[in-house]
Amino acid sequence: MSNPNEPTTFPILKDRDPIYQADLLGQVEYQAIADNPRWGLGGALFVWFASVALIVVMPLMFLLPYAARHGLHMGTPDYARNLVEFAVSDKTAVLLQVVSLFPSHLLTLLLVWILVTRFGKKSFWSAIGWGWPSHFRWWLSVLLGMVLFVLGSVIARLLGGDKPTQLEQIINSSLAARYAISLLAVGTAPFVEEFIYRGVLFAPIQRLAGVRGAVIIVLALFTIIHVPQYWPNVGVIAAVALLSIVLTLVRAYSGRLLPCIVIHLVFNGIQAVILMLEPYAHRYLPTTEQTAPTVTILLPLIRFIF
Repeated sequence: MSNPNEPTTFPILKDRDPIYQADLLGQVEYQAIADNPRWGLGGALFVWFASVALIVVMPLMFLLPYAARHGLHMGTPDYARNLVEFAVSDKTAVLLQVVSLFPSHLLTLLLVWILVTRFGKKSFWSAIGWGWPSHFRWWLSVLLGMVLFVLGSVIARLLGGDKPTQLEQIINSSLAARYAISLLAVGTAPFVEEFIYRGVLFAPIQRLAGVRGAVIIVLALFTIIHVPQYWPNVGVIAAVALLSIVLTLVRAYSGRLLPCIVIHLVFNGIQAVILMLEPYAHRYLPTTEQTAPTVTILLPLIRFIF
C-alpha cells in the first residue's frame, strides 16, 4: 500500500525520463503562474477601461489642434457638427486620427506592463503567459489564423453584405491612411488586444468564474466593444465573435498567450497584404469588376484591427 504522506502530485511521471519530467513539470508550473495572476479583476478591468478611453481620447488630441488651425474653435456655432464633418472629409484629419492609434496602443501596453510587473518589480513574461506549449504546435496557430480569415470572410459576406462603413471611408481616403492601418494591423493591434483580453482579463476572470465563464465574458467584452463601431454590419460583428471564441479557447487549452498572438497576427497580416495590394490590382487589371467580389468580402474584416 502507498504511504498516505507521500506526495501524489503528477504520479504519471514516476517512470518517465528525467529530462521529460523536468520539461513537463516546467510546463505545468508555467501555466499555473499564468492562470493564477498576482493582479485581480479590478486591476484588469481598470486597464481595459483605460485602453478603451485611450482609443476615444487620443484621436481627439491629434484632431482638435489641427481643426483649430483651420478655423474650427470651441464655442463657435455648430462646432460639434462641423468638427465631425471636418474629421471625415479632410484627408489629413483622417490620417491624424489613424496615426493617433499608435501612441494609444503604446500607452495601453505600458499600462499592461505596470499592472503585471508592479512597476518592474515582478516578471512580465511568465505572468502574462508568454511562451509556446509543447502540446500546441506553431503551425497549428498559423493554420487557424488562415482558416479563421476564410470563415470570417464568408460570414461577413453572408450576414453583412456590402453595407458601407466608416472604416472603409478611412481606408479609401488616402494611400497614407491605408498604409497606416495596415501597419497597425500587424505592428501593434494583435499584441495590444491579446495582452488585454486573453492576457490581463482572462486569467482573473477564469479564477473567479471558471474556464467556461471566462470564455463567455471575454467573448462578450471583445464583441460588445466593437458593436458601436461596426453596427449595422451584423456579419462583421459575428466574425469578431468567432475570432474571439477561438482565441479564448486556444488560450484556455494551451495555457499560453503566444499562440493567440500568432493566430491574430496571421489573420490581420492577410488583411494588411490585401489592403496594400488592392490599389495596384485596380490599377493594372482591365476592370475593377473582376476584383470587386473579393474586395467586398474581405474589406469589412479590416475592422478587426481596432
